[in-house]
Amino acid sequence: MKEADIHTVAGATETSTQKSGVIAMLLSVGAGASGSLDPFDAHYKQHNINLADGLEGLSGWVETLPKDADLVSPIRIFEDEDYVFTHSTFVFGELLVGFDVYRFENGKIVEHWDNQQPMAQANASGHTMIDGPTRSTGGNNRTNKTLVRAFVDEFFVQGRMDKVAGYFDGDHYIQHNPLVADGLSSLRAAVLTAAKAGVVTKYDTIHKVLGEGDMVLVLGEGRFAGMPTAFYDLFRVENGKIAEHWDVLATIPDRSAWKNLNGKF
Repeated sequence: MKEADIHTVAGATETSTQKSGVIAMLLSVGAGASGSLDPFDAHYKQHNINLADGLEGLSGWVETLPKDADLVSPIRIFEDEDYVFTHSTFVFGELLVGFDVYRFENGKIVEHWDNQQPMAQANASGHTMIDGPTRSTGGNNRTNKTLVRAFVDEFFVQGRMDKVAGYFDGDHYIQHNPLVADGLSSLRAAVLTAAKAGVVTKYDTIHKVLGEGDMVLVLGEGRFAGMPTAFYDLFRVENGKIAEHWDVLATIPDRSAWKNLNGKF
């Protein structure tokens, strides 16, 4: 996707300066352009633990990228006050799917978090990790964030599967996780089957809940199959019920491997 296509990115045609700035920056980074650093504050804080902190670390990484390439394809972009978050694909050696979260102050990006994993095949219901609605259709964002936080706490933190039916409209639930089919019943079955095989998904901490209208992103930390893991989950809410889900999870490496000390969250 080239910079000329900025207004084709879902949500980028809106009047938000923050949104349009992030999309322009991502497309510029994806082309290895030096001007891609213009939106960042001089005191930029990096939470990608594979990069050195600050503008120097970011600049050094951008310089390693091929020029005039097409490495980043933003699919969704949403805004929650000082935060902008995106859902994109990346070609960094392999095809990846990821979420990026940017915090703004005085019109500049001052902080960044992200999570990426390799693109997988479509799940048993035929959904990929990136297809589905790309825009927020509105709704009470505060109410939707409260609903989603409560669900994640009950299901993933406390493991109370018997308490979550009320968050869904029966078994009508569209799933984009590559290992799980549509429906709440499929989610329950997948969690139980995995647990019997010793592959347990357990959230310990909900770090952030961000949203725009009916789209809500949760940044969580815990363990997957015994490994420290970062979980990014995007939910779509419809008529007060959770209707759709996308996610990206990544193992958090040992602290000795981090290139900055800001932490993943």
